[in-house]
Amino acid sequence: MTALTKQPLIVIAGPTAVGKSELAAELARRIDGEVISADSMQVYKYMDIGSAKVTLEEMLGVPHYLIDVCEPTEEMDVARYAGMANAAIRDIASRGHVPVLCGGTGFYIQAVTRGVDFTETEPDTAFREEMAACAAEHGAESLHEKLKAVDPAAAAEIHPNNIKRVIRALEYFRETGERISDHNEAERLKESPYNLVFVFLDDERAALYERIDRRVDFMMEEGLADEVAYLRAMGLDRTYVSMQGIGYKEMLAYMDGEYSLNEAVRIIKRESRHYAKRQETWFKRDRDAVRLMRSDYGGDTFRILQKVLEMVEEKTGIRGKEVGRPNE
Repeated sequence: MTALTKQPLIVIAGPTAVGKSELAAELARRIDGEVISADSMQVYKYMDIGSAKVTLEEMLGVPHYLIDVCEPTEEMDVARYAGMANAAIRDIASRGHVPVLCGGTGFYIQAVTRGVDFTETEPDTAFREEMAACAAEHGAESLHEKLKAVDPAAAAEIHPNNIKRVIRALEYFRETGERISDHNEAERLKESPYNLVFVFLDDERAALYERIDRRVDFMMEEGLADEVAYLRAMGLDRTYVSMQGIGYKEMLAYMDGEYSLNEAVRIIKRESRHYAKRQETWFKRDRDAVRLMRSDYGGDTFRILQKVLEMVEEKTGIRGKEVGRPNE
């Protein structure tokens, strides 16, 4: 199948706070597109501020999918996400519109763009329970060290607090004798079932870190503490996958008296910067991703948008409409 006979899929990816959502919405309204979120936190209801969830105003009238699709008590895994995202792509395309996949969760994006096969053997429940008990008794870092010993590459990509993914990586190695990082690399090299236009939006490190700090300060002004207090009153604590997100676990720790509010904010900023570095590493490895630096365009979203429109037309033949500068 040639590229031109495949379904077009536009991907806007990049690190946290780089401006992906704005670019995706502006692009979508010029190409009759609809946006599919690829964010592992924005799938959860009631978690708006800490996930920097796109607002109705920021959507610019463009339909958005896979936002607020599950309760924070549920677990959204990559297989479930990929099934929902591919269904949304088919739905958007069936109405003659263009799907635009936007987010920073690299594993979610890879699952869709590479057509990852999620056929698995039966889960080893006993092993999972044993590893979960190990984490509970000795701490998440102890479990993460086990992964580092057998699969350093996976350990570098998976945060120690993401206990579920750490256990799955250990289980995969135990079941197959293969490192899950090698498996993921092989999946990354598969040909995409889509005609991809893959934009990796990035920025100079200092500028990106400044954007991250401003975003965290804005979250606090918007009421992140109240949002987390509401979730806590619902019975949610750090044992839930949803509450492992950056911003949520730190605010819970503050509310549990583990450190001051100022310290919680400092840690949120630090962890967000670390996460941005991991995201950059992930997307740099994708052979289809074209890296666009904000600094090369003077930080002007409109200039970046013009470049992306050129890329879309060249790869897919889809021409953008003139609708004025961003937010006009």
